[in-house]
Amino acid sequence: MMSPESVMTIGQQAMEVLLLIAGPVLLVVLMIGLLVSIFQAATQINEATLTFIPKLVGVFATLLIAGPWMLSVFTDYLRHVLTSIPSLAG
Repeated sequence: MMSPESVMTIGQQAMEVLLLIAGPVLLVVLMIGLLVSIFQAATQINEATLTFIPKLVGVFATLLIAGPWMLSVFTDYLRHVLTSIPSLAG
């Protein structure tokens, strides 16, 4: 039987891995959005694709660069959770 402490530990580790994996993509999108909004404010150009396209390119570039690292972090966590199931169940 799983104790409340082990459930909370697994949940905490899952949240940490989630933030670690999503962090680079979210930071890139935030920085691109900030730069585009400064550009739009300076030039008074309000085009919807001007905000969407750079963010999309930034996400793809971030996934190309950090994707292998993100995948290894996720697989390490998943391997840890799956190998700890027998000790948690019994």
